[in-house]
Formats: sequence, structure tokens, C-alpha cells
Amino acid sequence: MKIRVANELDYPELRNVYLQSRSKTFFWENTEEMILEDFDKHTVGEHIILAEENNHILGFASLYLPDNFIHNLFVHPDFLGMGVGGQLLNASIEKMNRPLKLKCVSKNQNAMKFYERNGWKKVVEEGNPNEKYWIMMYE
Repeated sequence: MKIRVANELDYPELRNVYLQSRSKTFFWENTEEMILEDFDKHTVGEHIILAEENNHILGFASLYLPDNFIHNLFVHPDFLGMGVGGQLLNASIEKMNRPLKLKCVSKNQNAMKFYERNGWKKVVEEGNPNEKYWIMMYE
């Protein structure tokens, strides 16, 4: 598996990874409203790294470098549990300065456990009752 910086030629496949991952795992959202173009809207101005193998994108992370913030980390559903997320997380940590932050939707228990297993700490839960999320930090 190779981790590298994404380029515009990767965007069609990245859009698909983002849509597939959210459609399969975001049970709390209306998946019928999700579209391929969400990727472009949700990663504007961010540094994007991806994991690939045999010329297929397995997942990606989008980073907002000025704030040392991981905005998105998504793995295609076919490759969950294979270490892709961990490699993307480690590459993100190496790219930014500590402490790093991210937000994790409170309902996303699998992601929460993943981050905690990898050394992230919950700081505070914020948001309205229907959209709560944890601010998490890595020092």
C-alpha cells in the first residue's frame, strides 16, 4: 500500500470512495441526499492524501494544515479493517504539527473507537442534540 498526495486526476475515484463510504456507514444521515460532488464541497482548500494499491484508491484523508486539523478520513467499505485508516492517520500525523485535532460524530462509534485505539483523546462534546460530535486531540 502506498500513501501519496492526491492530484486532480484522482478526484473521480476519490468522489466515489467518499460517497460509498458515507452511504454504507453514516446510518444517521439521509444517504439519498448524498452525491458525488459532496467530496469537492467538503474538501475545498485542504491537503488530500490517499492510500492506493494496484492503482486503486482505498481511502483518503483531507487535512486543513493551518489548524493541524484532520477534516476527513474515509476508507472505501471494501477495504475496512485492512489497516488503510491507520496508515492514513499516521501519514496525517507526520504531515502536521502537534497537537492535532479532529471532530468525530458522536453516533459514529466505530470511528470513535478507531481514533481512541490510535492514541486520540476525547476533549469535549459539542453540537446540537441532533448533530453532536466530539472534539478529539492527539498530542
